[in-house]
Amino acid sequence: MAQSNIKFHLLVVLATTLVGGSFLASANLAGLINPFSLTLLRFAGAVSLLLPFILFTKKWRNKVLRTLPRSMVISLFYSMFFIFQFEALKITTTLNTGTLYTLVPFITAMLCVLVFKDKIKAKQLMIYLLGALGTCWVIFAGDLSRLVDFSLNNGDLLFIAGCVSMCCYSISMKRLYRGDELIVMVFSTLLGGCIWMGLALWLSGLPLEWHLIQGESVLYMAYLVIGATLMTVYLYQKTTVALGPTRVMAYIYMNPAVVALLSLLVNGQSINMQVIPGILLSASATFLLQRQANVNKT
Repeated sequence: MAQSNIKFHLLVVLATTLVGGSFLASANLAGLINPFSLTLLRFAGAVSLLLPFILFTKKWRNKVLRTLPRSMVISLFYSMFFIFQFEALKITTTLNTGTLYTLVPFITAMLCVLVFKDKIKAKQLMIYLLGALGTCWVIFAGDLSRLVDFSLNNGDLLFIAGCVSMCCYSISMKRLYRGDELIVMVFSTLLGGCIWMGLALWLSGLPLEWHLIQGESVLYMAYLVIGATLMTVYLYQKTTVALGPTRVMAYIYMNPAVVALLSLLVNGQSINMQVIPGILLSASATFLLQRQANVNKT
């Protein structure tokens, strides 16, 4: 791992941790309001926090319109992931979606071969398989019978489309980057997310119901807005441009381990010893993919 890139890898680890925390926060908000409205509020809250800085800084304000068309494409892929996820969960289970999400690093790598002419070797394919095995081990808690019983349904097919959207989101961040001011790109992407999720909410006919978020729920929502939306969009935009989509998406294999660790630290929920081998496999795959990326560059 190049010394100059270490800070970007640390930023991806931070983003991965923030995303892991979003699962805990979202669990506390589940059932309070519909997920379309919740996601729109995440985007709208993040936009509101950035808006004063954009409005009162002329050089940033003047660049928004130039950046917005490209950001609309980026935010479309990001929003489509949430839309497919919400629709899929009406039919399938969180266990299935968690398992299928392990496809994202591999699909991203395949798309990068087409878009950026990246090369992928047989050794890398084996590492992706190792990472998927590790995350599935954590998701299924080391119970092979649950893995054997795993089967696809129509909801899973919808979520696979969502996974492809997430891959395209990562790729488009690098492909459509034109040396833009990072804060302007992030603001425009979040603004685009507001537009797309607002359209989805309108088409679904679901109510906003933001007034139902009260008391302790406000704190969970604040975390989703600041930590899991504003900061992660910023961090992923910054690191994807520097490291590339393949290397950033490889950290997805760490998600189950991060959620398990945060559950221990925040909620005191003990980690099942049966998932430890899966956590080690996931960590190994993430490290090996970063190392292999360095080898491919030399």
